[in-house]
This record gives sequence, C-alpha cells and structure tokens, in this order.
Amino acid sequence: MTQRDELIAILEHSHAKMTSLLDEIERNRKIYPLWTIREMLAHLSGWDDAMIAFITSLMEGKIPATPAARGIDVYNAESVSTREGLDYDHVYREYIMTRKTLLDLIRKIPEEKITEAYTLPWGERGTLVDVVHIFGPHEEEHAEDTEKVIAQAKGQG
Repeated sequence: MTQRDELIAILEHSHAKMTSLLDEIERNRKIYPLWTIREMLAHLSGWDDAMIAFITSLMEGKIPATPAARGIDVYNAESVSTREGLDYDHVYREYIMTRKTLLDLIRKIPEEKITEAYTLPWGERGTLVDVVHIFGPHEEEHAEDTEKVIAQAKGQG
C-alpha cells in the first residue's frame, strides 16, 4: 500500500464510520451542548474545505492559506456559522461532496508533495500525511461521540 493509498483509506474509513450513523441519530438531538448532527457535519465539511484549499494551493505551487490562524475554535465556529441557514439535507450533501473532492485531490497530488512540509491550515508546519493523521481520527472521535448519544437514546448507555 502506498502512502497515498493509506491516506485515502484513513479518510474513507472515518467517513464511512460517520455516515453509517446518520440514519440512526435524531437530527435535532444534541451531540454536544451547541451542536446537533447538522452542526457536526458542517464542522467536518469546514475542515474538508480547509484541506481542499491546502491541497489545491500545493498543486498550484502557491503558499497555502491559514484559515484557522486565529485558532481552531474560531475556525470551527466560523465553519458552522457560515452554514447556519442551511437545512440538514444541504449540509449532508455538502459533507458527502467535500470528502469526495478531497479524496479526488489526494489521488491527483504529486507524490513528492504528500510528504513535503508546508504551513498547515492552522499555522503550524507539517505535511499532508500529518493533516490526514489528524483529521481521520478527529472524524472518528465525532463518530464515537455520536454512537454514545445513539446508545443513550436507545437506553443502552
């Protein structure tokens, strides 16, 4: 398995885990104090957007932007608030499409750019490998939190 294949597998796995739960969770049920599943998907799409912009910059030979330079919490709030007026179905479609776009870009990025160090979306230095090794497990943590809420709703937790 190549490094590219590993990165794709990590993101496909975390996405599949989350999407497998979406039909089980009530759309208005809180996952976190301020977030339902709609806000969580908006949050995950926001980070996919940041990764898409990051990879696109790398492929165009540009310096990647740092959309989360003011802090991860600020970026999270902004990525959710920019999708505030959108209904669940729209946010869900965006969640599916941003991941598809991200995976397509990872399939196309030149191999040498996968392990080269750049400024990451939050301002630190790192590689695309580092980013995927953060975001795959990050999405899985949200999926695990969603599983707990589903279990509690069923009286199992």
